[in-house]
Amino acid sequence: MDSEYFDRPGFNDDRPTIEMQEKTDASSESARALGRRDFAYNLPPELIAQQPPARRGDSRLLTLDGASGELHDRWFRELPELLRPGDLLVFNDTRVIPARLFGRKASGGRIEVLVERLLDERRALVHLHASKSPKPGGSLRFDAGFAATVLDRHGELFEIGLDGDQPWLALLERHGQTPLPPYIRREPTPDDRECYQTVYARRPGAVAAPTAGLHFDQALLDQLAERGVEQAFVTLHVGAGTFQPVRVERIEEHLMHGEWIEVGAEVRDRIHATQTRGGRVVAVGTTVARALETAAQTGEIQPWRGETCLFIYPGYRFRCVDALITNFHLPESTLLMLVAAFAGRAETLNAYRHAIERRYRFFSYGDAMFVTRRPA
Repeated sequence: MDSEYFDRPGFNDDRPTIEMQEKTDASSESARALGRRDFAYNLPPELIAQQPPARRGDSRLLTLDGASGELHDRWFRELPELLRPGDLLVFNDTRVIPARLFGRKASGGRIEVLVERLLDERRALVHLHASKSPKPGGSLRFDAGFAATVLDRHGELFEIGLDGDQPWLALLERHGQTPLPPYIRREPTPDDRECYQTVYARRPGAVAAPTAGLHFDQALLDQLAERGVEQAFVTLHVGAGTFQPVRVERIEEHLMHGEWIEVGAEVRDRIHATQTRGGRVVAVGTTVARALETAAQTGEIQPWRGETCLFIYPGYRFRCVDALITNFHLPESTLLMLVAAFAGRAETLNAYRHAIERRYRFFSYGDAMFVTRRPA
Protein backbone atom coordinates (compact mmCIF):
# COMPACT_ATOMS: atom_id res chain seq x y z
CA MET A 1 0.00 0.00 0.00
CA ASP A 2 1.09 3.60 -0.47
CA SER A 3 3.39 4.97 2.18
CA GLU A 4 0.78 7.61 3.09
CA TYR A 5 -1.16 4.95 4.95
CA PHE A 6 1.77 3.69 6.98
CA ASP A 7 3.45 7.05 7.56
CA ARG A 8 1.72 9.89 9.22
CA PRO A 9 0.09 12.24 6.73
CA GLY A 10 1.77 15.60 7.07
CA PHE A 11 -0.04 18.82 7.71
CA ASN A 12 2.68 20.83 6.05
CA ASP A 13 3.43 24.43 6.81
CA ASP A 14 3.59 25.25 3.10
CA ARG A 15 -0.08 24.46 2.66
CA PRO A 16 -2.35 27.50 2.74
CA THR A 17 -4.15 27.96 6.02
CA ILE A 18 -7.89 28.33 6.17
CA GLU A 19 -7.43 32.05 6.76
CA MET A 20 -5.51 32.26 3.48
CA GLN A 21 -8.25 30.56 1.48
CA GLU A 22 -10.09 32.78 -0.95
CA LYS A 23 -13.73 33.02 0.11
CA THR A 24 -15.80 32.70 -3.02
CA ASP A 25 -19.49 32.37 -3.66
CA ALA A 26 -21.06 29.45 -5.48
CA SER A 27 -21.23 31.21 -8.82
CA SER A 28 -17.53 32.06 -8.91
CA GLU A 29 -16.56 28.56 -7.82
CA SER A 30 -18.65 27.00 -10.55
CA ALA A 31 -16.86 29.19 -13.11
CA ARG A 32 -13.48 27.62 -12.39
CA ALA A 33 -12.11 24.17 -11.75
CA LEU A 34 -11.47 23.57 -8.07
CA GLY A 35 -8.02 22.33 -7.15
CA ARG A 36 -6.85 20.02 -4.43
CA ARG A 37 -5.31 22.90 -2.52
CA ASP A 38 -8.68 24.64 -2.35
CA PHE A 39 -9.43 22.11 0.40
CA ALA A 40 -6.20 22.49 2.38
CA TYR A 41 -6.00 23.68 5.96
CA ASN A 42 -3.46 23.60 8.76
CA LEU A 43 -4.41 21.51 11.76
CA PRO A 44 -2.44 21.62 15.02
CA PRO A 45 -1.40 17.99 15.63
CA GLU A 46 -2.60 18.09 19.22
CA LEU A 47 -6.20 18.38 17.96
CA ILE A 48 -6.06 14.93 16.36
CA ALA A 49 -7.95 12.70 18.80
CA GLN A 50 -5.81 9.77 19.87
CA GLN A 51 -8.37 8.21 22.21
CA PRO A 52 -12.16 7.88 22.09
CA PRO A 53 -14.21 9.83 24.64
CA ALA A 54 -14.87 8.10 27.94
CA ARG A 55 -18.47 7.46 26.87
CA ARG A 56 -20.17 7.47 23.50
CA GLY A 57 -21.99 10.74 23.03
CA ASP A 58 -19.60 12.75 25.21
CA SER A 59 -18.38 14.59 22.11
CA ARG A 60 -19.00 18.13 20.97
CA LEU A 61 -21.28 18.87 18.03
CA LEU A 62 -20.78 21.83 15.72
CA THR A 63 -23.91 22.70 13.74
CA LEU A 64 -23.62 24.32 10.31
CA ASP A 65 -26.76 25.70 8.69
CA GLY A 66 -26.43 25.22 4.96
CA ALA A 67 -28.81 28.05 4.10
CA SER A 68 -27.21 30.78 6.21
CA GLY A 69 -23.76 29.45 7.11
CA GLU A 70 -24.54 29.98 10.82
CA LEU A 71 -22.52 27.99 13.33
CA HIS A 72 -23.47 26.87 16.83
CA ASP A 73 -21.47 24.94 19.43
CA ARG A 74 -23.39 22.12 21.07
CA TRP A 75 -22.91 18.64 22.53
CA PHE A 76 -23.70 15.45 20.68
CA ARG A 77 -26.20 14.41 23.33
CA GLU A 78 -28.28 17.44 22.22
CA LEU A 79 -28.85 15.86 18.80
CA PRO A 80 -32.53 15.04 19.53
CA GLU A 81 -33.20 18.79 19.76
CA LEU A 82 -32.01 19.19 16.15
CA LEU A 83 -34.27 16.49 14.72
CA ARG A 84 -38.03 16.46 14.22
CA PRO A 85 -40.65 13.72 14.39
CA GLY A 86 -40.88 12.26 10.92
CA ASP A 87 -37.19 12.69 10.12
CA LEU A 88 -35.32 9.57 9.03
CA LEU A 89 -31.83 8.75 10.31
CA VAL A 90 -29.95 6.43 7.97
CA PHE A 91 -27.03 4.48 9.44
CA ASN A 92 -24.25 2.34 7.96
CA ASP A 93 -24.38 -1.09 9.62
CA THR A 94 -20.99 -2.30 8.37
CA ARG A 95 -18.77 -3.99 10.93
CA VAL A 96 -15.02 -3.37 11.11
CA ILE A 97 -12.96 -6.52 10.82
CA PRO A 98 -9.55 -6.87 12.56
CA ALA A 99 -7.89 -6.42 9.19
CA ARG A 100 -4.18 -5.90 9.95
CA LEU A 101 -1.73 -8.82 9.99
CA PHE A 102 2.03 -9.17 10.19
CA GLY A 103 4.34 -11.84 8.80
CA ARG A 104 7.19 -12.62 6.42
CA LYS A 105 7.78 -13.45 2.79
CA ALA A 106 9.47 -16.70 1.83
CA SER A 107 12.71 -14.70 1.58
CA GLY A 108 12.37 -13.70 5.24
CA GLY A 109 11.49 -10.04 4.66
CA ARG A 110 8.89 -8.58 6.99
CA ILE A 111 5.44 -7.72 5.66
CA GLU A 112 2.42 -5.83 6.94
CA VAL A 113 -0.91 -6.72 5.36
CA LEU A 114 -4.11 -4.72 5.52
CA VAL A 115 -7.12 -6.54 4.13
CA GLU A 116 -9.10 -4.25 1.83
CA ARG A 117 -11.88 -6.67 0.89
CA LEU A 118 -12.77 -10.31 1.41
CA LEU A 119 -13.56 -11.79 -2.01
CA ASP A 120 -14.76 -15.10 -0.62
CA GLU A 121 -13.86 -17.39 2.30
CA ARG A 122 -10.36 -18.08 0.97
CA ARG A 123 -9.39 -15.05 -1.16
CA ALA A 124 -8.80 -11.43 -0.17
CA LEU A 125 -7.66 -8.18 -1.75
CA VAL A 126 -5.00 -6.63 0.45
CA HIS A 127 -2.60 -3.73 0.75
CA LEU A 128 0.85 -5.22 1.30
CA HIS A 129 3.73 -3.23 2.74
CA ALA A 130 7.18 -4.77 2.25
CA SER A 131 10.67 -3.66 1.34
CA LYS A 132 10.15 -5.42 -2.00
CA SER A 133 6.74 -6.40 -3.34
CA PRO A 134 6.16 -10.16 -3.73
CA LYS A 135 5.29 -11.60 -7.13
CA PRO A 136 2.36 -13.88 -8.00
CA GLY A 137 3.10 -17.33 -6.65
CA GLY A 138 5.04 -15.92 -3.71
CA SER A 139 4.43 -17.42 -0.29
CA LEU A 140 3.46 -15.39 2.78
CA ARG A 141 3.80 -16.74 6.30
CA PHE A 142 1.92 -14.87 9.02
CA ASP A 143 3.11 -14.57 12.60
CA ALA A 144 -0.03 -16.34 13.82
CA GLY A 145 1.10 -19.53 12.04
CA PHE A 146 -1.02 -19.69 8.88
CA ALA A 147 0.13 -19.11 5.31
CA ALA A 148 -1.15 -17.60 2.07
CA THR A 149 -0.07 -17.37 -1.55
CA VAL A 150 0.01 -14.27 -3.74
CA LEU A 151 -2.39 -15.03 -6.60
CA ASP A 152 -2.36 -11.81 -8.59
CA ARG A 153 -1.83 -8.07 -8.47
CA HIS A 154 -4.50 -5.48 -9.28
CA GLY A 155 -2.86 -2.07 -9.37
CA GLU A 156 -1.90 -1.21 -5.79
CA LEU A 157 -3.75 -4.23 -4.37
CA PHE A 158 -2.63 -7.86 -4.10
CA GLU A 159 -4.98 -10.82 -4.34
CA ILE A 160 -3.92 -13.52 -1.90
CA GLY A 161 -5.40 -16.93 -1.14
CA LEU A 162 -5.23 -18.93 2.08
CA ASP A 163 -3.28 -22.19 2.03
CA GLY A 164 -5.27 -23.84 4.81
CA ASP A 165 -8.90 -24.78 5.37
CA GLN A 166 -9.96 -22.00 7.78
CA PRO A 167 -11.85 -19.03 6.29
CA TRP A 168 -10.41 -15.52 6.30
CA LEU A 169 -12.99 -14.04 8.63
CA ALA A 170 -12.37 -16.59 11.37
CA LEU A 171 -8.60 -16.10 11.14
CA LEU A 172 -8.88 -12.33 11.24
CA GLU A 173 -11.22 -12.37 14.23
CA ARG A 174 -8.74 -14.59 16.06
CA HIS A 175 -5.41 -13.11 14.99
CA GLY A 176 -6.00 -9.74 13.29
CA GLN A 177 -5.30 -6.33 14.72
CA THR A 178 -7.81 -3.46 14.77
CA PRO A 179 -6.87 -1.26 11.80
CA LEU A 180 -6.72 2.12 13.49
CA PRO A 181 -6.25 5.04 11.07
CA PRO A 182 -2.70 6.22 10.34
CA TYR A 183 -3.11 9.48 12.26
CA ILE A 184 -3.71 7.62 15.54
CA ARG A 185 -0.11 7.31 16.66
CA ARG A 186 -0.34 4.39 19.08
CA GLU A 187 -0.79 0.66 19.03
CA PRO A 188 -4.40 -0.57 19.17
CA THR A 189 -5.63 -1.91 22.48
CA PRO A 190 -8.32 -4.51 23.27
CA ASP A 191 -10.68 -1.58 24.02
CA ASP A 192 -10.40 -0.41 20.42
CA ARG A 193 -12.17 -3.57 19.25
CA GLU A 194 -15.34 -2.15 20.82
CA CYS A 195 -14.70 1.59 20.65
CA TYR A 196 -13.82 1.54 16.93
CA GLN A 197 -17.16 -0.10 16.18
CA THR A 198 -20.68 1.30 16.10
CA VAL A 199 -23.19 -0.20 18.54
CA TYR A 200 -25.36 -1.27 15.59
CA ALA A 201 -22.58 -2.86 13.48
CA ARG A 202 -23.69 -6.23 12.14
CA ARG A 203 -22.27 -6.92 8.65
CA PRO A 204 -18.51 -7.65 8.70
CA GLY A 205 -16.45 -6.20 5.88
CA ALA A 206 -15.11 -2.71 6.67
CA VAL A 207 -11.47 -1.92 7.39
CA ALA A 208 -12.31 1.55 8.72
CA ALA A 209 -15.22 2.59 10.90
CA PRO A 210 -18.06 4.81 9.69
CA THR A 211 -16.98 7.22 12.39
CA ALA A 212 -20.03 9.48 12.58
CA GLY A 213 -21.87 6.50 14.02
CA LEU A 214 -19.40 6.04 16.87
CA HIS A 215 -21.14 8.81 18.84
CA PHE A 216 -24.42 6.90 19.17
CA ASP A 217 -25.16 4.63 22.13
CA GLN A 218 -28.31 2.56 22.55
CA ALA A 219 -29.83 5.04 25.00
CA LEU A 220 -29.60 7.85 22.43
CA LEU A 221 -31.04 5.63 19.69
CA ASP A 222 -33.98 4.78 21.97
CA GLN A 223 -34.49 8.45 22.85
CA LEU A 224 -34.60 9.41 19.18
CA ALA A 225 -37.09 6.64 18.43
CA GLU A 226 -39.34 7.84 21.27
CA ARG A 227 -39.34 11.31 19.70
CA GLY A 228 -40.63 9.91 16.44
CA VAL A 229 -37.33 9.97 14.55
CA GLU A 230 -37.24 6.88 12.34
CA GLN A 231 -34.18 4.74 11.58
CA ALA A 232 -32.99 2.79 8.55
CA PHE A 233 -29.77 0.98 7.65
CA VAL A 234 -27.63 0.68 4.55
CA THR A 235 -24.27 -1.06 4.18
CA LEU A 236 -21.06 0.41 2.83
CA HIS A 237 -17.92 -1.56 3.61
CA VAL A 238 -15.41 1.23 4.16
CA GLY A 239 -12.05 0.58 2.51
CA ALA A 240 -8.60 1.85 3.40
CA GLY A 241 -8.81 4.06 0.33
CA THR A 242 -10.86 6.45 2.44
CA PHE A 243 -7.53 7.66 3.91
CA GLN A 244 -5.68 7.97 0.62
CA PRO A 245 -4.96 11.54 -0.46
CA VAL A 246 -6.04 13.21 -3.66
CA ARG A 247 -2.83 13.45 -5.69
CA VAL A 248 -4.01 15.28 -8.80
CA GLU A 249 -4.34 19.05 -8.67
CA ARG A 250 -7.65 19.23 -10.57
CA ILE A 251 -10.01 17.28 -8.34
CA GLU A 252 -12.30 16.19 -11.18
CA GLU A 253 -9.37 14.09 -12.47
CA HIS A 254 -9.20 12.07 -9.25
CA LEU A 255 -10.14 8.39 -9.56
CA MET A 256 -12.28 7.44 -6.59
CA HIS A 257 -11.63 4.16 -4.79
CA GLY A 258 -14.43 1.60 -5.05
CA GLU A 259 -16.44 0.41 -2.05
CA TRP A 260 -19.19 -2.21 -1.81
CA ILE A 261 -22.66 -0.95 -0.88
CA GLU A 262 -26.17 -2.28 -0.44
CA VAL A 263 -29.30 -0.13 -0.28
CA GLY A 264 -32.34 -2.33 0.20
CA ALA A 265 -35.96 -1.94 -0.90
CA GLU A 266 -37.01 -1.23 2.68
CA VAL A 267 -34.69 1.77 2.80
CA ARG A 268 -36.10 2.97 -0.52
CA ASP A 269 -39.63 2.71 0.85
CA ARG A 270 -38.74 4.52 4.10
CA ILE A 271 -37.11 7.36 2.19
CA HIS A 272 -40.11 7.73 -0.11
CA ALA A 273 -42.43 7.82 2.92
CA THR A 274 -40.21 10.40 4.65
CA GLN A 275 -40.14 12.66 1.61
CA THR A 276 -43.92 12.33 1.15
CA ARG A 277 -44.64 13.51 4.68
CA GLY A 278 -42.13 16.36 4.49
CA GLY A 279 -39.51 14.82 6.77
CA ARG A 280 -35.77 15.01 6.26
CA VAL A 281 -33.39 12.23 5.26
CA VAL A 282 -30.41 12.53 7.62
CA ALA A 283 -27.29 10.60 6.60
CA VAL A 284 -25.17 9.44 9.54
CA GLY A 285 -21.77 9.80 7.92
CA THR A 286 -20.32 10.45 4.50
CA THR A 287 -20.49 6.72 3.78
CA VAL A 288 -24.27 6.79 4.07
CA ALA A 289 -24.48 9.92 1.93
CA ARG A 290 -22.38 8.22 -0.74
CA ALA A 291 -24.45 5.04 -0.62
CA LEU A 292 -27.78 6.85 -0.86
CA GLU A 293 -26.64 9.18 -3.61
CA THR A 294 -25.31 6.20 -5.58
CA ALA A 295 -28.70 4.53 -5.32
CA ALA A 296 -30.38 7.76 -6.46
CA GLN A 297 -28.31 8.41 -9.59
CA THR A 298 -31.34 7.94 -11.84
CA GLY A 299 -33.04 10.82 -10.02
CA GLU A 300 -35.08 8.71 -7.62
CA ILE A 301 -33.65 6.29 -5.08
CA GLN A 302 -33.87 2.62 -5.99
CA PRO A 303 -32.54 -0.60 -4.40
CA TRP A 304 -28.88 -0.93 -5.25
CA ARG A 305 -26.21 -3.55 -4.60
CA GLY A 306 -22.62 -3.54 -5.85
CA GLU A 307 -19.54 -1.37 -6.00
CA THR A 308 -19.67 2.41 -6.01
CA CYS A 309 -16.97 4.73 -7.28
CA LEU A 310 -19.10 7.86 -6.91
CA PHE A 311 -16.96 10.93 -6.19
CA ILE A 312 -18.95 13.81 -4.71
CA TYR A 313 -17.33 17.26 -4.83
CA PRO A 314 -18.62 20.85 -5.18
CA GLY A 315 -20.97 21.19 -8.09
CA TYR A 316 -22.69 17.89 -7.33
CA ARG A 317 -26.47 18.08 -6.96
CA PHE A 318 -27.74 15.99 -4.07
CA ARG A 319 -30.84 13.95 -4.86
CA CYS A 320 -31.64 12.31 -1.55
CA VAL A 321 -29.83 13.61 1.55
CA ASP A 322 -31.18 16.63 3.44
CA ALA A 323 -28.87 16.70 6.48
CA LEU A 324 -25.55 15.12 7.36
CA ILE A 325 -23.92 14.03 10.61
CA THR A 326 -20.19 13.73 10.12
CA ASN A 327 -16.83 13.94 11.86
CA PHE A 328 -14.06 16.36 10.84
CA HIS A 329 -11.99 15.11 7.91
CA LEU A 330 -8.42 15.21 6.63
CA PRO A 331 -7.30 18.19 4.59
CA GLU A 332 -7.54 17.75 0.82
CA SER A 333 -9.54 14.54 1.29
CA THR A 334 -12.49 13.29 -0.74
CA LEU A 335 -14.56 13.25 2.45
CA LEU A 336 -13.96 16.95 3.08
CA MET A 337 -14.87 17.61 -0.56
CA LEU A 338 -18.17 15.78 -0.08
CA VAL A 339 -19.04 17.96 2.92
CA ALA A 340 -18.07 21.06 0.93
CA ALA A 341 -20.38 19.94 -1.88
CA PHE A 342 -23.18 19.59 0.66
CA ALA A 343 -22.80 22.84 2.60
CA GLY A 344 -20.57 25.04 0.39
CA ARG A 345 -16.78 25.14 0.31
CA ALA A 346 -16.34 28.54 1.95
CA GLU A 347 -18.92 27.69 4.62
CA THR A 348 -17.30 24.33 5.34
CA LEU A 349 -13.79 25.77 5.63
CA ASN A 350 -15.12 28.54 7.86
CA ALA A 351 -16.65 25.87 10.10
CA TYR A 352 -13.30 24.08 10.26
CA ARG A 353 -11.55 27.32 11.19
CA HIS A 354 -14.13 27.82 13.93
CA ALA A 355 -13.60 24.26 15.18
CA ILE A 356 -9.82 24.74 15.31
CA GLU A 357 -10.13 28.03 17.18
CA ARG A 358 -12.42 26.40 19.75
CA ARG A 359 -10.23 23.33 20.09
CA TYR A 360 -12.57 20.67 18.74
CA ARG A 361 -11.11 17.18 18.44
CA PHE A 362 -10.57 15.97 14.88
CA PHE A 363 -10.90 12.77 12.86
CA SER A 364 -12.09 9.28 13.76
CA TYR A 365 -12.22 9.52 17.57
CA GLY A 366 -12.96 13.25 17.47
CA ASP A 367 -16.01 15.49 17.60
CA ALA A 368 -18.85 15.77 15.10
CA MET A 369 -20.84 18.18 12.92
CA PHE A 370 -24.52 18.39 12.09
CA VAL A 371 -24.86 19.98 8.65
CA THR A 372 -27.98 20.90 6.72
CA ARG A 373 -27.84 21.06 2.94
CA ARG A 374 -27.12 24.31 1.18
CA PRO A 375 -29.99 25.26 -1.17
CA ALA A 376 -29.22 24.67 -4.82
